[in-house]
Amino acid sequence: MAGRIAQTDIDEVKARVNIADVIGERVALKNAGIGSMKGLCPFHDERSPSFNVRPQAGFYHCFGCGESGDVYTFLRQMDHLTFTEAVERLAARIGYTLHYEDGGPAPETSGRTRLFAANAAAAEWFRSQLMTGEAETGRRFLGERGFDAGAAAHFGVGYAPKGWSGLLDELTRQGFTREELVNAGLVSQGQRGVYDRFRGRVVWPIRDITGQTLGFGARRLFHDDKGPKYLNTPETALYKKTHVLYGLDLAKRDIARRDPRRVVVVEGYTDVMACHLAGVTTAVATCGTAFGADHMGILRRVIGDDAAAEVVFTFDPDAAGQKAAVRAFASTRGLKAQSFVAVAPGGLDPCDLRLQRGDGAVRALMDDKAPMFEFVIDQRLAGFDLATVEGRIGGLRAAAPIVAELRDPILRREYERVLARRLGMDPGEVHGAVASAARSEGAAHRDGAHGDAAHKDAAPRDAARKDAAPGGTGEAAVVASDAAPELRVTLATLPRSGEVALERDAMMGFLQYGHRIDPDLRRRALALPLRHPALEAVRQSVAAVDDLSRAGWAADAVGAVREPYRSLAAELLTGPFPARDDDHATVSAQDLARRLVIRSIDARKRELLGAVQRVPAESEQGRAVRLELRELDAQRQRLAAES
Repeated sequence: MAGRIAQTDIDEVKARVNIADVIGERVALKNAGIGSMKGLCPFHDERSPSFNVRPQAGFYHCFGCGESGDVYTFLRQMDHLTFTEAVERLAARIGYTLHYEDGGPAPETSGRTRLFAANAAAAEWFRSQLMTGEAETGRRFLGERGFDAGAAAHFGVGYAPKGWSGLLDELTRQGFTREELVNAGLVSQGQRGVYDRFRGRVVWPIRDITGQTLGFGARRLFHDDKGPKYLNTPETALYKKTHVLYGLDLAKRDIARRDPRRVVVVEGYTDVMACHLAGVTTAVATCGTAFGADHMGILRRVIGDDAAAEVVFTFDPDAAGQKAAVRAFASTRGLKAQSFVAVAPGGLDPCDLRLQRGDGAVRALMDDKAPMFEFVIDQRLAGFDLATVEGRIGGLRAAAPIVAELRDPILRREYERVLARRLGMDPGEVHGAVASAARSEGAAHRDGAHGDAAHKDAAPRDAARKDAAPGGTGEAAVVASDAAPELRVTLATLPRSGEVALERDAMMGFLQYGHRIDPDLRRRALALPLRHPALEAVRQSVAAVDDLSRAGWAADAVGAVREPYRSLAAELLTGPFPARDDDHATVSAQDLARRLVIRSIDARKRELLGAVQRVPAESEQGRAVRLELRELDAQRQRLAAES
C-alpha cells in the first residue's frame, strides 16, 4: 500500500514556500497594509479587490465570497489537485525531497497529474523533432516569418512528423496508456484505432500561467493535409480554450513590472512571438476562439484593479476584425483598466509588420493606439450616411446605448461630446439620447432582476459550496462543510460596541502578531473568556495552539475554529491591522492584550467591592477580600505602567 507524505515534510514545504509568490502567479497582488496583500479574487467575479493574502501567516481569505485557506488549499481549488499532488507540486517547485511514512512509495498520481505529465512529454518530443530532417519544411516556415532556432526554443515550438503513430509510440514507450493519451487530446480514436492527432505540422505548446502545458496548437504545412489550417487540442480536463491565453506564462512577469501595467492581445501564435521578440513582451493571444468574458477574467486578475492599466487589442481592419473588436468591447464592460485598439498600417498583423518594417514598427504600433470606445462608436456609425438627417439620427440611436454604458459620469459627458462631433449634432441632443438610453437600460436590468428573484430557489446560495478547511496541513484537514450563508459570522455582522471592538481588535492582534507578544502576557490574556460567542470561539482555537513559533500556526488555528465562526477567524487573520509597521503593530497588539487583562481585573474588583459591603471587615473572609483588592490594584498599576 502506498505510503503517505510525512507530516514533517508537509509542514516544512509549506513553511518554505511563499504563498504570495504562488498566488501572485495567478493574481495581481498589491500591498494592503502591514504584512498584507490584496487583489481580485480568482474564485468569484468582482470589480473591487477583496482577496487578501498574508504571506507571513501563509494564508489567504476573500472578504467577498469567503474562500480561504493555505497554499495547499489554493492549489487544490485552482488546479483541482488532490492534497498529495499539491504537496508534491510545491516540493518540486523548491527542490525538496519528500519522504513517505513507513518508507512507502509515493501515492499513485491522479488522472490530471498524468495528463500534465503526458503533455509535458509530448512537448519535449515535439521540440526534439524540429531538429530532424523531415522538419525542414517546419524550420523554413518559421524562418520565413523571422523566427530562428533560439526563438523556437524560447517559445517551445516543435514539429509533429507526418506519420500516424510517432507520438503514440514514443509516449507508450514512456509508460502512458492509450486512454491517457486520448484523454490528453494527443491522439485521436478512429475506426481503425488510435492515431496521432497532430501530423505534419508546426506545434506550439499552450501553457497555463504557471508554465504547465495544457495542450497544443498546430499549423498545417503541407498541401496534401486536408485538415484545418490551425488545429488545437480538443477540450479536455486540462484544456479549455476560453480559459487560457497563449503566451501569458511568458508575459506575466513583465505585465507586473510595467507601470502602468499593459497587456497586448493579438490574434495568433506567431503574432505573440513577433511582439515578444520586438520588445512588446506583454503580448498574449486567444487559442482558436474569440476573446470573451472568461479571457477578460484572466486578465483582470493579472492586471488588478488599476485604473491606469491598459489592455491593447490588435485587430485586422476588415469586417471580421471589426466584429472581433465589438465582441472584445463587450467583454471589457466593468473593467477598470483602459482598453484600446491598435490597427497596423496596411492591415498588417504584428508578425508581418515585424517582417516588413522591423521591431520598431511593432513597438510603435502599441503607442499609436485609439481608445476602444471611440473605435466601437466609429464601427456603429459606419453603416449610416451621416450627411443626411436620417443617417445622423440612426447613428445617434445606434451609438447612444454604447455611451450610456459608461458608469463614470465625467467620462460619459466627454464621450457624449465625442459622439456629437462625429455626428455633427448639438451636444444637448446627444446628451438627451444617451440619458434616455441609460434609463431604458436601467429599466431592463430591473425587470431582469425581478424576474430572477421570482425564480430563485429557496435554498441558500452557497449551501452546497465545498470548502477546504483553511490552513489544514494534512489530508484529513482539507475537507469541511460550510455553514449556511445566513449563519455565517463575519466582521461586518459583529455588533458595534466598545466591548466587542476590544475583543475583535485583540483577536486580530493575537492571530497576526501573537508570536511577537510577550508569552506570559499572551497566555494570561488568552486564558480569559470573551463575551461575544463568535470571538470566544476564535479565542479558544488560538489558546489551544501550543507553539506560536511554528510557521503556519495562525492558519492552523483558523482551520480549527468551529463553524459558523471560521470565516470570522479568517477575516481577523487577513484583515488590515491599524499600525504604521510591524514594530508598532506588535506594541498595539500587546496593549490590546493588556486591556483584556485589565478589563478582567476591573470586573473582579467590582465583584469584590460588592462583597466588601456584605462581609464583616474584621472577619477572615473580609481580610482576604481586601488583600485580593490590593493585589489587583498592584497588578493593574503594573499593567498600566507597561502600556
